[in-house]
Amino acid sequence: MTGSPASPAPAVLRAADLRATPWGGGTVREIATGGGDPGGGAGWRLGLADVEGPGELSPVPGTERVLTVVDGELLVLDVDGREQGLERHRPFRLPGDVPVAAALPTGPVRVLDVVARREAVRAHVVVLELSKKRPHPVFAGQFAVLLAGRAVVTADGAETGLAVYDTVRGAEPESPEITGRGFLAVVSLDPVTPS
Repeated sequence: MTGSPASPAPAVLRAADLRATPWGGGTVREIATGGGDPGGGAGWRLGLADVEGPGELSPVPGTERVLTVVDGELLVLDVDGREQGLERHRPFRLPGDVPVAAALPTGPVRVLDVVARREAVRAHVVVLELSKKRPHPVFAGQFAVLLAGRAVVTADGAETGLAVYDTVRGAEPESPEITGRGFLAVVSLDPVTPS
């Protein structure tokens, strides 16, 4: 499934429709891509990776990566010789083009993986707690991934239920709004303006 950060129409990208592709340490499910190939041109990629065993992350030259553990307890990364522990719901930014080895001291984890071309897109990830009383808008250039709990998205006057790992693509001027109980990862993809 593809989309642009400035896509005008809101959409729900269903986790059940994502295709799992094997990779060295488990499987990866691509949620959305935009602006070309993150490894070869201006662009970004958003996906869910199941890390089932220790191993190395494939480097993607010219990119930055934001990793967030969304299921499981702990992922330990060796990033270019420096060890970093990633706890659940705490995003971690790292260069996409350096050697990274992953270890799983407490067992398998699922990771929200955002890869963005450094000169074209700046990616940010924030994990927040949902409210039934305060709707959270999802603007153009954003994706909101339900990490846990139950939620509803309201767009164009219609309500749609969300399952865990369903993703809402933002839009403007009529931004979809999410309410519920649980945790939401909001991914913002901001174009880099040339200096």
